[in-house]
Amino acid sequence: MHFRIRGLAAEPFANLFTLSDAELAQRCAVRRTVDADHGYPCRISLTDAKVGDEVILVNHEHLDVATPYRSRHAIYVRAGEVRFDAVDTVPDMLRRRLLSLRGFDVEGMMTSADVVEGRELEAAIARQLADPQTLYLHAHIARPGCYAAHIERA
Repeated sequence: MHFRIRGLAAEPFANLFTLSDAELAQRCAVRRTVDADHGYPCRISLTDAKVGDEVILVNHEHLDVATPYRSRHAIYVRAGEVRFDAVDTVPDMLRRRLLSLRGFDVEGMMTSADVVEGRELEAAIARQLADPQTLYLHAHIARPGCYAAHIERA
């Protein structure tokens, strides 16, 4: 089964990088300088920020549905990134992490859930999207629970 993985659109986050730390705090966001590899995954490009990069940690509503599953969590974004959008390609940022994969139907109700190693993501995607009721999947980084990416049939 062919699948499409997408990061978040860059535009809604672009202005965050022009704000002062006080203005960021008013938006429940903070500026960070990356101090370790593989600890600051950008949800736009689906890449890991490099040591020394500036990132913004912001609370983001990734599941804007009128159901009990409506959800938001902290995510990192990096300035100047291009949205990851590819068919049948798993970005390294997802490949190297333990992921929680959650399926949702057209009404925003959960249809499935699984925890998988990123290196096994294609098989888990195929299993969950085999259910015709499942419209899309959300991948989360399992340990912190934060949203990682949107996955759908291609």
